[in-house]
Amino acid sequence: MAIQFHTQHITKPKFKIGKTRTWLVNNAINEGFKIKEINYILMSDDDLLQMNIDYLQHDYYTDIITFDNTTDAEREKKQLVADIFISVDRVADNALQNNVTTNHELMRIMIHGLLHLCSYNDKTKAQQQLMRKKENEYLDVLFL
Repeated sequence: MAIQFHTQHITKPKFKIGKTRTWLVNNAINEGFKIKEINYILMSDDDLLQMNIDYLQHDYYTDIITFDNTTDAEREKKQLVADIFISVDRVADNALQNNVTTNHELMRIMIHGLLHLCSYNDKTKAQQQLMRKKENEYLDVLFL
């Protein structure tokens, strides 16, 4: 089990790393998975925009891009391996729009990426509603 947090061209946001790791691990377990290796890479809007263009051919800002690196053998064992890239600029904007703290929004984005790895999608309205419900359930545990 390994969760690492990295920054690229930004100052690392302040959050409790140990508590966040434990929370993410427990959430994965609750969904029936084990985290083998997940890297959360926090970066600027411009850096994530460039990745969105280069890897997904999307020319717009986004708050998160999740790359699932899990092999078939790991998937059979319900293990998760991924790189999750997050724009701290989008997180800050989302926090303002949603009237929550930046830390709260950062945790929401982190769990959002993890839920994608656990087979949740957000393409349809129904999927988005389920994703948001799961995010809120896990955030309630963290922030109670």
